[in-house]
Amino acid sequence: MIRVLICDDHVIVRQGIKQILADTADIVVAGEADNGPEAIRKVREASSPQAVGIEVVLMDIAMPHRDGLDVLRQLKSEFPKLPVLMLSTYPDKQYAVRSLKLGAAGYLNKSADSEQMSTAIRKVAAGGLFITPTVAEHMATALGAGVGASRSAHEPPHERLSHREYQVFRLIATGRSVGEIAEQLVLSSNTVSTYRARILEKTGARNDVELALYAVRQDLLQV
Repeated sequence: MIRVLICDDHVIVRQGIKQILADTADIVVAGEADNGPEAIRKVREASSPQAVGIEVVLMDIAMPHRDGLDVLRQLKSEFPKLPVLMLSTYPDKQYAVRSLKLGAAGYLNKSADSEQMSTAIRKVAAGGLFITPTVAEHMATALGAGVGASRSAHEPPHERLSHREYQVFRLIATGRSVGEIAEQLVLSSNTVSTYRARILEKTGARNDVELALYAVRQDLLQV
């Protein structure tokens, strides 16, 4: 049996996934987590000698307290062989490539049907990489843009942002203040201000309003 940990802050989503997996003969839900720190704790507990263990983690990107990409990075640091399949309602182009670069075993939109989800779980549990044709196209574009000296000419400015810079960028674009961002990401206000300065430099925006307009034009604020 493939033992799966479902990490999502919405009860109805977790229930939906459990219902989907209940119809499979080889996949069982081993646990649930509704926030980032709890997800890490559940994986650590399942990795103890007396525990049965977890073979696959299903991880929502928009997790409270600590987002899914931060949790992914932590899990890959502690448990490099544990497959993490990222789930999201965001358009693939926003987070698919970032997830895979951070070590995700796959990226799946929550609109996927039950067969695709079970197929994805089986593939990553077997050590494979699950990516849809759309995500593969985004990966190819990202890799193409990263070849040679022409990278800057082909790569959108926001793709040059680090993971943390991208988090701050999206929060600024949604109207959050430096203090609010610092509280949400558990950073100091000075650190957030430093990230903001780097973001303005990398994107060429002059202020928060231009950052928000850029995000809208690039279709980066959809959920």
